[in-house]
Amino acid sequence: MVARQAAPSRRTSGLVPRRGRGKDRTVTSPRVAVLCGGDSAEREISLLSGRGVHAALVRQGWDAELVDIRTYDGLPQRLAPFAAVFNILHGGAGEDGTVQLLLDLMGKPYVGSGPLASALAMDKSESRKAFQGKGLPVPAWALCTGGDPVALARAAELGYPLVLKPRREGSSVGVHLVRDRAELEQVASALLSRYGEFLAERFIPGREVTASILDRDGEVVALPLVEVRPREGDLFDWTAKYTPGGCAVSCPAELPPDLTAHIQDIARQAHLVLGCRDLSRADFRVARDGTPYLLEVNALPGLTEMSLFPRAAHAVGLSYDDLVVHLLNRALARLPAPTPLG
Repeated sequence: MVARQAAPSRRTSGLVPRRGRGKDRTVTSPRVAVLCGGDSAEREISLLSGRGVHAALVRQGWDAELVDIRTYDGLPQRLAPFAAVFNILHGGAGEDGTVQLLLDLMGKPYVGSGPLASALAMDKSESRKAFQGKGLPVPAWALCTGGDPVALARAAELGYPLVLKPRREGSSVGVHLVRDRAELEQVASALLSRYGEFLAERFIPGREVTASILDRDGEVVALPLVEVRPREGDLFDWTAKYTPGGCAVSCPAELPPDLTAHIQDIARQAHLVLGCRDLSRADFRVARDGTPYLLEVNALPGLTEMSLFPRAAHAVGLSYDDLVVHLLNRALARLPAPTPLG
């Protein structure tokens, strides 16, 4: 279990009395905004995560309010009454560092990584460069842009099959597996039309696993690995993720102990390379010869009760509610100290 930190002083703005768990216990609770929704393609997933987080906080006696936004206009005014923000926006400005920078400028502590780490994690090209700079294993890849006349040729040189994905999207939005030049040209045309650029990477036949990282007690803790197996196809794509029964999930993943430890170490390094904070989830392909390849790091992974990160936490005895409270307490620890009176 994760111990709850002492509540901040009543002199801190946004604090109200609340009834604590247990008979006749009253403690000081910060008002917490659970920020979710947004305007990205991942809006519905964000809402599911937000509702789960909000319900967990309410169950634990916190003064939490669900803040569902569809636009970022007026966001500072909506968040002004709150002492802290549990940000669970997925995709777009909610995850690419924009909202994080706004919250920093407002002086509002929030769950998750800061602006730079969020931006790096969201940008598959820049994060790949950072990983390679530290010697972390990634699949062969190329960034393809609409203004590059040899982009498709460079992608084809990686060898088929290829995975094509938008440079800045999450939840496997826009991810495609192509097996020949005709499919490459068709999918590339659609991606360039919509996004203007995309990432091409060599597909790694084998298994897909995720490694969740939790900052806890001053340590970067790697949780048990989770393996995902799509019921249909070779990719853990949007359909496999969000269709009921679309994939089978195993936690802990059934991998040799030395390979498990190696993948967890890569995930820890990736978390640190990007400068992530509080939590992250690294996605891997494990080749048939046992070689792991880091695909990307999600700095703000899904947090429904059935999401991969909470599953990994549950495997080490950390309940969903305790995980949510732990993350919130980390944000609250960053509350500015009250200014001394006089």
